[in-house]
Amino acid sequence: MLTIQSFTFNPASENTYILFNETGSAVIIDPGCYFTNEQHALQLFIELNDIKVIQLINTHCHLDHVFGLKWVYENYELEPFIHAEEKKVLEDTPQSASRWGLTIDNYSGNLHFIEEGDIIHIGNDQLTVLYTPGHSPGSVSFYCKEQGFIISGDVLFKESVGRTDLEGGNHQTLLNSIRTKLFTLPDETIVYCGHGPATTVAHEKQYNPYL
Repeated sequence: MLTIQSFTFNPASENTYILFNETGSAVIIDPGCYFTNEQHALQLFIELNDIKVIQLINTHCHLDHVFGLKWVYENYELEPFIHAEEKKVLEDTPQSASRWGLTIDNYSGNLHFIEEGDIIHIGNDQLTVLYTPGHSPGSVSFYCKEQGFIISGDVLFKESVGRTDLEGGNHQTLLNSIRTKLFTLPDETIVYCGHGPATTVAHEKQYNPYL
């Protein structure tokens, strides 16, 4: 059974997730650790819980979700798994950082590509990859049917949706992703978002003004 630990990192208050189970196997999702103390917090949690991180995966590659990508690679020897449409987004992060007055030591190593229907294995637990573009051209979400939750990145927030004014964003594509991929999940499905608190599919169907 997977345990979900979230951290709120960097100036954009991005949610980084570690998912781990009783075997100690874990994945890191969207490492946004920007400051040294944030890197230390992630590292300390891993050490104190005797976790072995086996995979690094990203919902998408906007700046705030990849600040810690190179750091994770250097410390845990993990190459990131992303959707192929996010490769250019990742490559463009130094320019994105400069526009926000920030800097990034960008990851530029090997990439592994995931797509709709792929399975992320964490011991005996698994996540299914759902292709949910719109906020970013290759945004994906990670669904755990057995435990009834989804990691949605910046696709869906509590009573809001991801912005679509960045390069590769499309508002109608985003809404279509939510309606056809997330809103077809059971109402009780917990949605862990890229920013802000978690929500549920049922809550967003009833109260999200964008939908």
